[in-house]
Order: sequence, then C-alpha cells, then structure tokens
Amino acid sequence: MIPAIFVGIKKHLKLAFPEDLRKEIGNHCNVLGDDADASDLLTRAADLSVAEVIFSTWGVPKLEKTFLESAPRLKAVFYAAGSVKNFATPECYDRGIVISSAWAANAVPVAEYTLATVLLSLKQFWTHSRRVRETRCFHHDIEVAGAYRSKVGLVSLGAVGKLVARKLAPFELDILAFDPFADAEAAQELGVSLISLEEVFSTCEVVSLHTPWLPETEGLITGDLIRSMKHGATLINTSRGAVINEPELCEALAERPDLTAILDVTHPEPPEEDSPLFQLPNVILTPHIAGSMSGEVTRMGRWMVDEFLRYLAGKPLKHVVTRHMLERMA
Repeated sequence: MIPAIFVGIKKHLKLAFPEDLRKEIGNHCNVLGDDADASDLLTRAADLSVAEVIFSTWGVPKLEKTFLESAPRLKAVFYAAGSVKNFATPECYDRGIVISSAWAANAVPVAEYTLATVLLSLKQFWTHSRRVRETRCFHHDIEVAGAYRSKVGLVSLGAVGKLVARKLAPFELDILAFDPFADAEAAQELGVSLISLEEVFSTCEVVSLHTPWLPETEGLITGDLIRSMKHGATLINTSRGAVINEPELCEALAERPDLTAILDVTHPEPPEEDSPLFQLPNVILTPHIAGSMSGEVTRMGRWMVDEFLRYLAGKPLKHVVTRHMLERMA
C-alpha cells in the first residue's frame, strides 16, 4: 500500500474527495491520518517523512526546499484544482516529482460560463435589461448582433479557449482567435481562424479572454483595443484580471457606454472599494465563479483519482504539468 496524505484547505478537500473517492483511494493507499492544511503540517512531520503521494486541492503549501526536505519520499502530487503556479517549484521538478493537475477539468465550467455569457451578449442582454429597468419601458428600436454569422473572438487557445471554441461550434458563428503560439492546423480543425489581436477587437461582436497571466501578458488588453470594439460589443474576462489594463478599461467604458465588460476576475480581487468598476453601469462583475464550485470541484477530484490509477498501472498520464508547460500556463 502506498503511503499517502491529503493536503489542502480542508473544506475544499471534502468537496474534491468525498467518501466514495476516498474509499477508492484507500483500496491502493495507506492514508496517513486526517486531512492536513498548511498549519497542520508543522505537527505532521512523521506522516510527511514517509508519504509518497499527496492528494490535494487549493491550499497546498509551496513545494520549496524546506517542505521537500521534510518529504524525502514524495513522488507525486495529484492536484484537484487548476493552476499549480502557487506551489510547483524548480526544486520539485529537479527531484523528479510528478505534478498532475485537474486544470482540464476546471476548464469545463469556465467554458460553460463563457458559452452562456457569449450567447446572452450576442443578444445584448446586459444593455437591454438595464435599459428596461432604467426606463420602465419595452423599446422597439432594439438592435442586436444575434447568434447567426456574428463574429466571436477568443484571446488565447489554451485549454479553456479550445473548449470554448468546441462549445461554440454548433452555432452558426464565425469564431476568430489571437494566439501567437497556436498551431494553424489545430486551429483549423477547431473551426477557428487565427487573426491579430487588433483584428479580434475591431471586428468581433464579443471578445472573450482566456490568456494566462504572465509577465508578457500583463496589461495586454489596453484602452485603445477596447475603444476599437464595434458598437454594442461585449468584452468577457474569465482568465486573470491583470491581463487587462484596468484604469484604461474604465476610461474606455466611460467613453463608450454602448460597450459592456463582463468581468469574473479583476486585479486585485475584489477591486478596491473606490474602483470605478463598481460604479460604471456597463460593467457586470461576478465574484470569480466561472471556475469549479460545489459539485464541480468533485469532478476535479474524480479526474485526479483516475490519473492516480493510471500512475499506479504505469500508463501514460493525461494531466501532468511539466516544467516547460508551466512557463506558459496560467
């Protein structure tokens, strides 16, 4: 039996790994003690010293030198959440520790949120619902793009961007994308046309951001790009708030009340109390809900248990995050 330990924020561990999944893990592992959060690990040295596998979710400590010295037998981490940037380190890769993440499972609800939001945006749902509330009248001069032959732009074709493209495929839309790393043939198979970032913003009725937050993408979306958007267009951000220059976004939205920004992420989160994002009528804020929540977290745990079973069987893993991948992932 492989010595294993559950590490992370305890309430999230219970969602990610409910009893049925823990029973399945227990068929192959000697689970060492109760769930441990970062503070518990100070008193769990004995368990860490023999653990070969960590099952985790949000709240796993950074795998830096001190932690790794306390876990000399650690061979694999199965992370039932998305980005591993908060804990994966060069030291763990130097040690040959396998890092597997449910980032692909976490992409599912983000893509579903985006699909729903794109379709509503093509009807200018946000603008017209606000107009009805403000005027208490149903207007007959309504213009909407609609979901027939309209252009939807995706910024980045990573795991989420690709899944959004697939979910949009059944609709009669023109899907365009900007991604300097995308393979043209793969984009074509998705039914996506690759164009410049400037073209995405100037030609699309809806633009959805799926860009990882990297030094080169911070502030990538400028006020000028937003000002170039078509009349009545919508900008959706479910990636990271920092990829938008938010002061310039606010200025552009104040100048262009016909535009709408739907922001599930901001920088910081939440925005500062006096941020214009709370005041602008053409901003829709949601509190980072696009990613996995409630039962969706259990999906990530299921995928990581399946990954662990592949690991046990010596089969190729589907969700490993390599050192090279980490350089370009969110």
